[in-house]
Amino acid sequence: MAENEIKNVSTNKKAFHDYFVEESLEAGIELFGTEVKSVRKGNINLKDAWCSIEKGEMFVKGMHISPYEQGNIFNRDPLRPRKLLLHKKEINRFLGLTKQQGYTLIPLSAYFKKGRLKIQVGLCKGKKNYDKRADMAKRDAKRDIERNLKERNI
Repeated sequence: MAENEIKNVSTNKKAFHDYFVEESLEAGIELFGTEVKSVRKGNINLKDAWCSIEKGEMFVKGMHISPYEQGNIFNRDPLRPRKLLLHKKEINRFLGLTKQQGYTLIPLSAYFKKGRLKIQVGLCKGKKNYDKRADMAKRDAKRDIERNLKERNI
């Protein structure tokens, strides 16, 4: 593996469907050894995860990391809250932004960067049903245009 290579482990597709992502931030995560081994095998699920700020620290909750098969007594609870590693200034900035109505912190993806697991946290605002339908219509229109262009070029 190259020194600066980024290996994507998991992406939260549901977050992009249900929320508008205003901005994102890369954060480290505090894990135990068996959890890291399990994540390296791809046993991580961000689908129902969210982030909260408590006592000046950010935690990711609802993220499921399956127990490592050879982990025996060292395995931890798969759904336990995990601390995100951020500077206090970044945490305070996101705390101020989440106090605004409708904003929430959602983990968007998990990836290895220089051998360390990173979580991309997004500041998100919820979509209404008509927003989701509009996005689907745009995607379908774009797909039709690309299909027609491809047919003309052949």
